[in-house]
Amino acid sequence: MRRRVLSALALSAGVSAAAAAAGFQTLCQAIEHPGEKKASKKEEKVTVGKSRRQIKPCNLTGWWENDLGSKMQVFEVDKDGTFSGEYHTAVSSTKKPIQPSPLTGSQHLDEDGQCTFGFTVNWKKFSDSTAVFVGQCFNGDDGKEVLHTSWLLREKVDSEPDDWKATRTGHNTFTRTG
Repeated sequence: MRRRVLSALALSAGVSAAAAAAGFQTLCQAIEHPGEKKASKKEEKVTVGKSRRQIKPCNLTGWWENDLGSKMQVFEVDKDGTFSGEYHTAVSSTKKPIQPSPLTGSQHLDEDGQCTFGFTVNWKKFSDSTAVFVGQCFNGDDGKEVLHTSWLLREKVDSEPDDWKATRTGHNTFTRTG
C-alpha cells in the first residue's frame, strides 16, 4: 500500500483538512495501519536503538555556505537552542548594495544530534523583505555536516492586489566552511 505524506508545516487548517480528505497524512500525525499491533514504548525504544547509527552530534555554530554562494555565521547556540548570527547573501533582486543581515533562530536539541531548526533573516539593511528558513542538520557517514533547508522570502509590495507576487519559496543546501 502506498502512503501519501504531506508536511503540515505552514499549512492552514483548511488546507490540512483538504489534504487529509484527499488521502494525505501530515508528517506530524502518527501513522497507524489497521490490523497492525501497536508497539509498546519498550519495543519502540529497542527498535529505534537498533536502527540508529552512532553519529557525532551536528553543531550549527560556525560558518556555512549554500549552493548559491551565500554564507552565514551562526554564533553560539545556547542551552535552550536559541541562536543568532549573520547572513551574507550572494543573491538579491534589489538595486541597493548587499549587506550582512542579522539572523535569529531556534534549534530543536535532539538526542541523536541530527537536529531540526529554523531562523529568520531580516534584510532591513538593504531591502524591505524578510526570509524564514527551516531545515535539518545531518552528519553523514563521511563525518561531514550538511544543512538541508527550505525557505520563504516575503517582499514588501505596494498594494493588496500585488500580494500574489510577494512570497517566494525555495531550497538550499549548506555545507560547513569553518
